[in-house]
Amino acid sequence: MKNFRNSRVKVCDEVAAALAEGRGVVALETTIVVHGLPAPTNLEVAEQCEDAVRAGGSVPATIGVINGEVVVGLRREELADLASPDRHAAKLSARDIAMAVAQGGDGATTVAGTITVARRIGIDVMATGGLGGVHRDVRESFDESADLSALSRNQVLVVASGVKSILDIGATLERLDTLGVAVAGFNTTRFPGFYQFDSGFPLEWSLTSEGEAAAAFLAHCDFSSTGFLVANPIAQDRQLDADVHDRALSSALAQAKLLGVSGKDVTPVLLAEFARYTAGVSVRVNRDLVVANASLAGRIATAVAEARV
Repeated sequence: MKNFRNSRVKVCDEVAAALAEGRGVVALETTIVVHGLPAPTNLEVAEQCEDAVRAGGSVPATIGVINGEVVVGLRREELADLASPDRHAAKLSARDIAMAVAQGGDGATTVAGTITVARRIGIDVMATGGLGGVHRDVRESFDESADLSALSRNQVLVVASGVKSILDIGATLERLDTLGVAVAGFNTTRFPGFYQFDSGFPLEWSLTSEGEAAAAFLAHCDFSSTGFLVANPIAQDRQLDADVHDRALSSALAQAKLLGVSGKDVTPVLLAEFARYTAGVSVRVNRDLVVANASLAGRIATAVAEARV
């Protein structure tokens, strides 16, 4: 590990070398591993995502906080330790990282936390499953994911299958528009619905190749200081059945209301209820889409690096 730019961030040698040489690097979050997916699927998916990034020609940089140090490029044994229930790793958004560092704590980074670290050390691309967004009860709760504001502050391209379908997708798209975050579908003109190929909302822009995505992102960086969302839908033959999805969503929202959860605790409860209601099918869909996103991100990061030569 190297202490990067004399900061509190430790970057593994492989990632540091790739950045120094101008090769593609993809940041990967750890919340999906620690708080999003059940064991042992969580660690299997983490390994598959890293392998998918490498297959795309880039270097994976899985990010988390261990004993008060932000680590970029977690080793698999470190990630397994962080994901252990005995570790009680916190869920770290952008605002939480400094507290975890100052108090010597452990934590898994969200999309917001991950792109904040990525931008700090010069990583252009990140992959995740679904972006956070505006919650359905926002008029009462004012609950909006920090992922959106973090994207408005950091020039990072994020590959995601839209936003989680438990959210208010229309309101989230309006918010991204207001924040100036570019949104484009990958080989689609429809915004993905996370577990489903199509959320029902159209997109103005579509990208047809990794090279086109890289060119669009680099042009965006010349004119804007905000992030760039590449919306990559789950394959149609792998999506969750629409009727099952709607029933599972109703059950998940009812469960969250019954438990009285709020803020960062809402999403894990909703995803867990989806998994229970669908007898694990939603976990399979989640796995498929996040690995596919890592693969696409690896190819786009390679294209960005090549375009900069």
